[in-house]
Amino acid sequence: MASDDSRLDSTDLKILESRIDELIETCRRLKNENQSLKSDQNNLSEQHARLMEKTRHARARIETMIDRLKALERS
Repeated sequence: MASDDSRLDSTDLKILESRIDELIETCRRLKNENQSLKSDQNNLSEQHARLMEKTRHARARIETMIDRLKALERS
């Protein structure tokens, strides 16, 4: 019976070891994915800031053109 218990323990340990290896691999994969997502988020934030600046600049130019057109109408 002791022999059966040691085989069972050995089998259980191998299963546990396999599951731990899977967990380690999952953690590595998730860490890489997280780093990639953080990088994507940073890039999107920078792109958003650039687009907001372009929008602000375009709005200012359009407002200037409207003011010039109104001035031409008055004269």
